[in-house]
Amino acid sequence: MTKLDAKIPEGALADKWTKYRSSVSLVNPANKRSLEIIVVGSGLAGASAAASLAELGYKVKVFCFQDSPRRAHSIAAQGGINAAKNYQNDGDSVYRLFYDTIKGGDYRAREANVHRLSEVSGSIIDQCVAQGVPFAREYGGLLSNRSFGGTQVQRTFYAAGQTGQQLLLGAYSALQRQVGMGNVKMYTRHEMLDVVTIDGKARGIIARDSVTGALERHFGHAVLLCTGGYGNVFYLSTNAMGSNVTAAWKAHKKGAFFANPCYTQIHPTCIPVSGDHQSKLTLMSESLRNDGRIWVPKKQNDNRKANEIPEDERDYYLERRYPAFGNLVPRDIASRAAKERCDAGYGVGTSKMAVYLDYAAAIIRYGKGEANKNNMHNPSDEEIQAMGKAVVKEKYGNLFDMYKQITGEDPYEVPMRIYPAVHYTMGGLWVDYNLMTTVPGLYALGEANFSDHGANRLGASALMQGLADGYFVIPYTIGAYLASEIRTPAMSTDSEDFVAAEKAVRDRLETLMNIKGNKPVDYFHKRLGKIMWDECGMARSAEGLKASIKEIQALQKEFWSDVKIPGEIDNLNPELEKAGRVADFLELGELMCIDALDRNESCGGHFRTEYQTEDGEALRDDEKYAYVAAWEYEKQSTFKLHKEELKYENIKIAQRSYK
Repeated sequence: MTKLDAKIPEGALADKWTKYRSSVSLVNPANKRSLEIIVVGSGLAGASAAASLAELGYKVKVFCFQDSPRRAHSIAAQGGINAAKNYQNDGDSVYRLFYDTIKGGDYRAREANVHRLSEVSGSIIDQCVAQGVPFAREYGGLLSNRSFGGTQVQRTFYAAGQTGQQLLLGAYSALQRQVGMGNVKMYTRHEMLDVVTIDGKARGIIARDSVTGALERHFGHAVLLCTGGYGNVFYLSTNAMGSNVTAAWKAHKKGAFFANPCYTQIHPTCIPVSGDHQSKLTLMSESLRNDGRIWVPKKQNDNRKANEIPEDERDYYLERRYPAFGNLVPRDIASRAAKERCDAGYGVGTSKMAVYLDYAAAIIRYGKGEANKNNMHNPSDEEIQAMGKAVVKEKYGNLFDMYKQITGEDPYEVPMRIYPAVHYTMGGLWVDYNLMTTVPGLYALGEANFSDHGANRLGASALMQGLADGYFVIPYTIGAYLASEIRTPAMSTDSEDFVAAEKAVRDRLETLMNIKGNKPVDYFHKRLGKIMWDECGMARSAEGLKASIKEIQALQKEFWSDVKIPGEIDNLNPELEKAGRVADFLELGELMCIDALDRNESCGGHFRTEYQTEDGEALRDDEKYAYVAAWEYEKQSTFKLHKEELKYENIKIAQRSYK
């Protein structure tokens, strides 16, 4: 069995990154100008990496399938970004952020990577403030913080309910500065369809111009995949419609191991599914759990309106089950608790597959606080309500507006209805400490890699990881590889390796176009999504996973014999793009179920019904499964498992408890 070398530096945990930065190989400025780097994806990880590397002097090419980097799915992140600044003076520290992240990931993350993430978190905030990101501020001028799930301190920095968008605008401005200076060449409306390897090293990509349909060959001394997660394998998710696994999957088929594919995060505060017509789901930020209280009626199948149910007939089940953390338990726990209540017959709304997120108490609390500030001794209920709503509007207004626009209900007057939905994927391409995959010269950053979250991601850490990887990690670690590439000249894209890679891409596209079946792409995507949600979603079982693997294999055969793709191959053809992505999702879905079946334990977002405590909590098996499952692609439906043992030398592994 191949030994995975994570290349973790020696020494004490708190010193590893500092010592590494002081000893890693460097590339001098003159040599940087002759080295070319390809960055695929222009969200937070891609834009920050491209801007930082270009600033250092490397020649950078950036590819994104959107019409602008500003359309990256990173903009959808609402609630905030974590950093161990301890502005609240409430006991936060780098170590506490590290500990919360390891514990939140159910002890299935790599210690060294998580500690590095915690160390650089404060620098991310400084960088973004310098770029002009308009973080919320307290009265005294300090940046404001709020709480997120899985922590007992306030460390989440935010810009209203659009933190991701504001952070991306900061990274985008840095990227565009380098574009303007000629250090970055931007390729929009280009989709990467294969990695080109020469003598075992990543040397470029094959990209398709989505407007003309033309295939292009591009050389790079190194290739960085910053292409996000694969949550759309479930069809309905909080991800943008275009989010896909294709770039990572092509890399996987070229030798990059895929790690922990079954680790999927289900977000507890999503607007519930409203019908078969939906093609995506909308998230309500986890920041709403700061002040909102989650409840269901104490009586089963209670059809009364929320405001008609008195306080003593409401079950604030998270506060009841997890008194220490209450509504701020981690996402996997909150999601499973909502599912349990709905499955037991306590759900609300027409579908009965929803719970309430209620702001009535927060509005009154804030209103009374405002009355005191304004020296109002006997304010009326109407005045308290008005002042309280004004405070809530300032903190969460755009989220409330979005909910009202989608549902037609006013969350200032009635509780929101929420239900869990697929959100983030903790699995991804396996990378070492340098963020390099098992293919030399091929890196994965941000959500595209597996490295920092274990079996569950704590809220407000996706933005943190994307920017940490791009701004503060890859500029150092890429030198370890490129220092030995300074004598490698730019290779001709007319070489046989590039020609063969382009031909393989062309052949696959033509095969898809020539099927000329009867069923549209979405038909297969929806069917795959239902299989994945039912059998590899919030709960999994050996029986269900075995059946789903067979179902997916049958669906693959049906897809390749009966999919219908209109239009032309050498032209703008969104259905062809979609078909290629769904074909990759079908293969990924199979691997996800194989991985989930192989892991006979419950941990974080991976919940096997056979492995749970008496009170329904996840039951890990640390003796047998304290490892990263890294899968090697061998051939269709055949994958080989490699294990990276996880060692915890700085914290004691324990059963997670938020009670």
